[in-house]
Amino acid sequence: MIIPARLKIGDTIGVIAPSNPIINENIEEVEKARKIIENLGFKVKYAKNLFSNTNGYSATAKEKAEDLNEMFADKDVKIIWCAKGGENSNSIFEYIDYENIKQNPKIICGYSDITSITNIITEKTGLVTFSGTNFKTIATDETDYSLKQVINRFVAASLEIGTSDDNYKIIRSGQAEGRLIGGNLSLTRALVAGKYSIDFTDKILFLEELGFETGPALASNFLYYMKQNGVFDKIKGIWLGNYTHESGVKLEKILLDVIGNEYDFPIIQSENFGHIENKTVIPIGTKAKIDTFGIQKIKLLEDCVK
Repeated sequence: MIIPARLKIGDTIGVIAPSNPIINENIEEVEKARKIIENLGFKVKYAKNLFSNTNGYSATAKEKAEDLNEMFADKDVKIIWCAKGGENSNSIFEYIDYENIKQNPKIICGYSDITSITNIITEKTGLVTFSGTNFKTIATDETDYSLKQVINRFVAASLEIGTSDDNYKIIRSGQAEGRLIGGNLSLTRALVAGKYSIDFTDKILFLEELGFETGPALASNFLYYMKQNGVFDKIKGIWLGNYTHESGVKLEKILLDVIGNEYDFPIIQSENFGHIENKTVIPIGTKAKIDTFGIQKIKLLEDCVK
């Protein structure tokens, strides 16, 4: 794996919008986030197409990919922070300069739709990428949990996942080691097969889903698709994050309905990543261990920044 350099106070953070457009109230939120970050001692650089909405529903795929490629090539930019999520970040896959990324490795972070990009970059280049809060979200969060997680991971190079107050539920006991992969369920499902797919072999799969958009039946659809395509035959363990639906049905129930007793890998669940206030920073491609018998139910086994 390629481990990116850590972030230092005074470094420049590049902001891109590879998914939905930054329009209306999002513009003010991004500006507010910029002030928060600059007050911490960092510089902020906006990509040239950050506020583009050429298509009327987002910037064009080529505009978004151009921003990503330029930020990786920019020697002054030390971290690329995605502004927000959405629906179509996969549109840039074919326009990403993966060789450029290999030659200029750096931190790239985001969650929700952004996990399409981060997982593909890790798959294609071997660069450790990160599932963590989006840039604009630090201006809309009610607490500083997610921002502190970013600083702890990228500046302090902490290997701690979340905080000591985070609770973990054991869904199925066991121990497992593997490289972390995943993020949003619907997007991870889309990376199971095809030209732009990821290798699930010997991985620890972390999954969350936005219940407002994905009801239990649709979540079941996604998980069955993964089962039918051999994903659960390959992985070493599962770490579930937040899933809140008005029915009260939990993601772990849906998962167990899908896999039954066919697999014996460990499964844990926590409320410290997903479409919620508390979002820890999860390194994609870093080796981790699930241990339901230990004090730490999941821990990182190697550095993810250097």
